[in-house]
Amino acid sequence: MFEIQPLDPEAYRKQTRRSTLIVVAIFVVSALSLSSLAVAVLGEPSGNNFIWNLAGVLTGLLLTSFIVRGLLWDKPFMAAARYGWQLKRSLMSVTNVMHQVEAGVAANDPEAMKLLRFYHQGLTQMHQLDGNTSALAELRVESEAHRQRLEAQGLAEDQPRLDPHWLEAVKGYGKRVK
Repeated sequence: MFEIQPLDPEAYRKQTRRSTLIVVAIFVVSALSLSSLAVAVLGEPSGNNFIWNLAGVLTGLLLTSFIVRGLLWDKPFMAAARYGWQLKRSLMSVTNVMHQVEAGVAANDPEAMKLLRFYHQGLTQMHQLDGNTSALAELRVESEAHRQRLEAQGLAEDQPRLDPHWLEAVKGYGKRVK
């Protein structure tokens, strides 16, 4: 279950820039090293070594992925990037069933309404963290209208957690409507 955490956007961006630079440095060093090694071992001195350079870069990409997910993912300097990834992944899980969420909201389904509120809150935070003020302004009107609808039905307007049950219930709701 994902939960929205309060974060300072400036600190978030600073931390994600740092972790990005570390990952890029790992990739550059591994790709250059592996490309050079592949050309030295398998290449031809006067031939076209593009394939060996490409193989080294792709191997460097795979190695970087394994290093990040296997060794660095749980490190404190990756916390902001990890949170951002989890937030975007949670929002995508709602986006994937948005037509069913909207159908549920139109029918005043409480789970669909809570799910849409979580989506609005998560999307608001994502825009704030990314510094996307234009998208944030567009979202405010829709989010506020939905918040008022929740309030009118007596549902809590703060929905900081994504309950996987809501996703399953809404998926089923879409099937019941047909």
